[in-house]
Amino acid sequence: MKALHPNKAFEPLYEELGYTFRDPALILQAFRHASYVNEQMDAGLEDNERLEFLGDAVLDLAISHLLMEKNKGADEGELSRFRSMMVDETGLHDVARRLDLGSYLLLGRGEDQSLGRQKPSILADVTEALIGAVYLDGGFDVTKKIIEKLFAPLLEKVRTDDLVQDFKSLLQEFTQQMFKSLPKYRLTEETGPAHDKVFRIALAVNGIVLAEGMGKSKKEAEQHAAKEAFLRLKED
Repeated sequence: MKALHPNKAFEPLYEELGYTFRDPALILQAFRHASYVNEQMDAGLEDNERLEFLGDAVLDLAISHLLMEKNKGADEGELSRFRSMMVDETGLHDVARRLDLGSYLLLGRGEDQSLGRQKPSILADVTEALIGAVYLDGGFDVTKKIIEKLFAPLLEKVRTDDLVQDFKSLLQEFTQQMFKSLPKYRLTEETGPAHDKVFRIALAVNGIVLAEGMGKSKKEAEQHAAKEAFLRLKED
């Protein structure tokens, strides 16, 4: 039976990306995990780690460019924090799941049996490798457009106040993943007259206070505390 042309195998992904590879060898390499290459007799095969390295740099540049375009008033610190939130493992893993990248992965038998197609780290890496492959195949402008499409949900939140409102859920997801624990909020101070109160909330994870927030309501104070804690943890 005649082998299926690589571009035919990747047609569903091409449709999601809005792009078809001119050099299918690049997209094959993007999905070729080191565990797969190590089990092959063909010494000429190259895994996706070099493409991952390139994709990481291209993604940083494209997201930086997009954030500057869409957030004219943001300073360097704000832009850096927003970028780090968008291109971390969680964000990359989310893109990989939406594109079903795990189904295209070429894995070694052991990695495949240990559910490697579902591992956030592997999926994040293959997302970067795919971006690196698109860059080599189509250039930066094409890649930037695809990145803008793939990261549109987060970019849209950055353009509005929604991202700030999401800090409590973002922090909860992060602490569950990293520390297997949920943040706890405690009212530490309540000042001002009844019609104009100010609340201070302390936020702790595993008994360690990470941040404090103030606001005109307990909810607002919790959101500010969550934002400070989340950005601090991401920088660490």
